[in-house]
Amino acid sequence: MRAFIAIELPEEIKRHLAKLEEQLKETGADVKWVHPENIHLTLKFLGEIDEEKAQTITGIMEAVTKENPAFTINISSLGAFPKIEYPRVIWVGVDKGDKEAKEIAHNLEERIEKLGIPKEERLFQSHITLGRVRSPANRGGLVQKLRELTAAVTEKSMEFPVAGITLFKSTLQPTGPVYEALKTASLKAT
Repeated sequence: MRAFIAIELPEEIKRHLAKLEEQLKETGADVKWVHPENIHLTLKFLGEIDEEKAQTITGIMEAVTKENPAFTINISSLGAFPKIEYPRVIWVGVDKGDKEAKEIAHNLEERIEKLGIPKEERLFQSHITLGRVRSPANRGGLVQKLRELTAAVTEKSMEFPVAGITLFKSTLQPTGPVYEALKTASLKAT
């Protein structure tokens, strides 16, 4: 199965982000948008794993969450990788909760590497992907809209509690991926 570990977002936050996507879609840019129900914060992409490895990974998740307390995330920025002028991945970033998410991602990365799943080459950055740019069509309009909406995202409080991390199975369909939560490990109560 194709799998990843992520922080689930509350429905209210997904609705806010879906509205943001709708405003960005108005540019007509060639972007593969993440379906609102699939929006999440990825901590570790695992790739193809079998049932046995999934069991071991859930054990690692439980160990990591026992060491890390529940925390709060605040979505505070809108941007693009590699940079806003040349967007490839459109995302929202976090300020509050960034340190905690990085710590959990690092702990998972270190322990999961021992299972033969390689570490990410890029440094982990707490972000929530909204879309991936497929071509330069209407890029100018997209860049302009990203800049316009940055202030709106910064001013709006999109804060939510994080009580656990979830192992997801991803099934690729012609209409896009379908995610199924397999196991959630609860963070330490504060």
